[in-house]
Parts: sequence; C-alpha cells; structure tokens
Amino acid sequence: MPVPVITVAQMREWEKAAWATGVSEGDVIEKVGRAIAHRLLELTNDGDFILVLAGKGHNGDDARAAVPHLKGREVRVVEVTDPNTALPQVDEELSRKPKWVVDALFGIGLNRPLDEHWTALINKINSSGMRVLAVDVPSGLNTETGKAEGAAIHAELTLTVGAPKLGLLNATDFVGRLEVANDVGLIPCPIESELQWTLASDFIAFPPLRKVASHKGTYGHAALFAGSVGYHGAAVLMTHGAQRAQPGLVTVYPQDAVYLPVASQLQSAMVHPWIKDPVLPKSITAIGLGPGLASEEFPQRHKDFLCTIWQTSMLPVVADASALSWLMPGPALGKTVRVMTPHPGEAARLLGTSSDAVQADRIGALRELSRKFRDCFVVLKGHQTLVGRGHGPVFINSTGNAYLAQGGSGDALTGFITGLLAQPQLQHDPITTIRYAVFEHGAAADRLSQQRSNWTVEDLILELGRKLLSL
Repeated sequence: MPVPVITVAQMREWEKAAWATGVSEGDVIEKVGRAIAHRLLELTNDGDFILVLAGKGHNGDDARAAVPHLKGREVRVVEVTDPNTALPQVDEELSRKPKWVVDALFGIGLNRPLDEHWTALINKINSSGMRVLAVDVPSGLNTETGKAEGAAIHAELTLTVGAPKLGLLNATDFVGRLEVANDVGLIPCPIESELQWTLASDFIAFPPLRKVASHKGTYGHAALFAGSVGYHGAAVLMTHGAQRAQPGLVTVYPQDAVYLPVASQLQSAMVHPWIKDPVLPKSITAIGLGPGLASEEFPQRHKDFLCTIWQTSMLPVVADASALSWLMPGPALGKTVRVMTPHPGEAARLLGTSSDAVQADRIGALRELSRKFRDCFVVLKGHQTLVGRGHGPVFINSTGNAYLAQGGSGDALTGFITGLLAQPQLQHDPITTIRYAVFEHGAAADRLSQQRSNWTVEDLILELGRKLLSL
C-alpha cells in the first residue's frame, strides 16, 4: 500500500495513536536506527568512514541507534548540544573526508530561526562538500513550510520516518533524494490524504504471473504511431520500450520517409510505413502516439487522424510529445482509458500558462489537465513524477534520478506504458498499471546509476521491466 503524505501535526497524531496501543517509543527508535544503518551499508563499503552528528532530541537518538548496526564501517559520533563548542570537532572530523555525514541535529519540530552559532555549524557542513544523509528532515528546515530557518543542511539523501511530510516535497534543494523508512513499528497510518507516496511493495505480484497455457494473442497487440524525418530514433526507442512490457505483438507506424531506418533497427516488431491512414487490425488492444512526430513536414491529415483516435477509440490510448499539441479538449468517453505524459513545458502549453506556474502547483496542473482532456490519466513528468486524474488520489513516484534527463527516456516510458496497457489482464486496473510503469522506469534508472553514471537510454531499455530488486 502507498503511504499518505502528511503534515507535522498529523505525524504527531499518528505517533500518539501508536503509543496509545502500547507501541514502545524505544522500539520504534531501534527500528529507525536499523533502517538508517541498512541504507548506509548499501551506500558504503567495508572500512568507509561515516561521521554521525547527533543532536539531543529523538532525531539524534535515531542516529545513535544506527551505530551498532554499521558493521565493518569506521563510525565517529559527535554529540552536538552546543554548536559553538562542537564546531572545531566537527571541522576536524570533516577534514578526514567521511564517505557520508549523517545529519541528526534537528527533527521535524523545528519552527524557529536558528541563531548564528547553529547557522555557522550548518554552513560548515554544507561547505565541506561531503555527502549528507539527513535523518527524517535536513536540520534547519521547517518541515511544515519547506523553508530554511536561517540555514539548513543540503542533503543528498533524506530518509524520512513513517511517511513523507508535506514540506519536504517543496524543498528539493535541501532534501535531495527523498526516501521513506515506513516499516518502523508504528500502527498503520490512520491519516487520509489526496497525496500518496508510491512504495516498491505496492507492486508485489504485479504484473501477475502468466498462465502456462497462453499465447501471444493472450497478451494483446500494441500499435505505435511514432517517427518522422529527423526523429526516427524516437520510434525505435518507443518500440523497444513497448517490447520490454511484453505484449503479444507490437506494430509501429513511422512516417514513410523514415520507414527504412526504423525497420532496419527492429526485428520482432512489425513496421508499416505510414503513408495513408491505416485501418488498424482488430487485434489491436492499445495505441501509443506522439514520439518523434515533430518534423515540420508532418501532414495535417495525420495530425487529424491521431486526434480522432484520441477522441473516438474505445481502446486505451497513450499520448506524448508532439501529439499532445493536437489533442482536443472534451468530456470523458465512457470508461475508455486515456493517458497523457507531459513534461512541465508541455503541460504549460496545454494549459496556456508557464512552466514555472506548473511547477509551483504540480497537483493543480495535473487536475486541470485531466478535467480538460477527457478525464484522462496524467503522468506529469519530472522530479517525483505525479500520476493521477482530476479526482481521486494523486500518486507521487519515488524512483528515478537526474540521469533520466536525456533525450529518449520519455519515449521509452510512453512505449512501456502502452505495452502494458495493451495486455487485457492489465487493463482492469489502469492506475496501478500506469504507476507500475512509471515506478519501474525510474527504478531501472536507479539500478543503472548504482553501477555507473554514464548510462544511455539504450541501457535503460535493456534494464526496463526487470523484476524489482527490492521485492
């Protein structure tokens, strides 16, 4: 189950409800400590030096509880109660270039400006250039507002406890990568929220196992409209993305002028030149459209054809890239599945606003897009990609990294979503199918980045769809 995004006050309510059932605060601290240690062990090697900066509150207790479990690592704990006194010691330890610094100075309760001594200590940590794992929240950050209280730690990774806090979503420069230690012994979260944080465990047994007595017709047929002069690679990447979802069949329709380069790079997919508008086979079960259709010579009649598919087809349709500009607003068409996958710039054009305005209210932009375009599912791409509609929960994706910011990664995602939605058994719960596609797309990037940083979209496609390692 995903976990809700909550406020600081709601976190306190949750803790209070847990204590009332007999849950021990000490047991929770121990479990949080184990979660911190587990993550640090993943991030380091034997003999690496880890510096722990522990404050006097429960945030510090969490970090202290991690220390006994950091086997094989050199760990130094600096108790920080007086920042002025601790500064020379912290400076000395930082000069030893720790592999990671664990920030456990302040927790989520901070709501007042820090004095000059705390500010000096935090600035020293930030200026060291060391990688920082923040426990629950970067110290100095107001967890309610997402603003620094004079100064705040710039963490590379924040491991927050229980559930994401709302202010952390608006403070990426301080939070870095946000991860959740959700299994820490608390009772199930009693808080309801429109915002839900996606976890790897949401996809246990998904996609479902295939029956032995099945065939390619069992798993659907994806039709892809992609590729024009100057952009034929998008059609290839989209097709490979669809194939990684493993529908029974994939057919791609590139513009006639790029038929040869597209067809020459594909083997198991069928390729038909798009000269006149095709009559789709009855076996087609989902349609993807848009990547690589940005050529200035792209015919208006083909734009109209794709727009008609969006408006009238009873099949799932996934729209991306250039095709987004050709979609017509309108009411929902029965129970049909429509998906659009804009980045903030594309979302801004569709809404007649700016990218900054979309980024300032990503949830509002997603809701407005969905209501405007046939109650469609919206995948609003970017850091912490959102998945949702004009009503119901909005899911925040927790995977992915900055190396996805390269041409072609979105084409692969659109193909992957289409390939999944082409499978009849995955059409019954489209929101889970779409969320899985987005999650696995980001998880594939994360797995690659653990190996090296210079991977390409071609590498991403080879990794895409592999069973999640955490399951």
